[in-house]
Amino acid sequence: MSVLEIHTAGDPVLKTVCDPVARVDKKIRRTLKDMADTLYASHNGIGLAAPQVGILKRLVVIDLQDGSGLLELVNPVITKKEGSQIGTEGCLSVPNFEGDVERATYVEVEYKDGKGQPQFLKADGLLAVCLQHELDHLDGILFTDKAVTIMPKDPDE
Repeated sequence: MSVLEIHTAGDPVLKTVCDPVARVDKKIRRTLKDMADTLYASHNGIGLAAPQVGILKRLVVIDLQDGSGLLELVNPVITKKEGSQIGTEGCLSVPNFEGDVERATYVEVEYKDGKGQPQFLKADGLLAVCLQHELDHLDGILFTDKAVTIMPKDPDE
């Protein structure tokens, strides 16, 4: 198990656009596993993008902790968005704050999985929000860049 350091707001790596992954190989699969280990070790995250751990590649892991399991996304792209909602978000890279962010209610995403196989995902609810949040990281965008309000996080949560 390798738990990586999570970079926090102010670190320039979080504002950098990530490079596409050329090929899903052993190194990329190991990085995805390390990212998942880091996500689970955080105890309160549901998604993690590679720049949050200092890796400038288009990689994301998501586990909503709802029994649906771990999603590994390589070179994910949102191909369709519908609807609009405002919801409160937090981020492992902005640990002491949360904010209200406008997001689409439904998204479709194309990506490759951890084996390099093309995948297509339709998502709504929390998964749609998480996908948009994590894919923003790949373009150097934090939720605080889009938030309509930002507030200190309740320390008891």
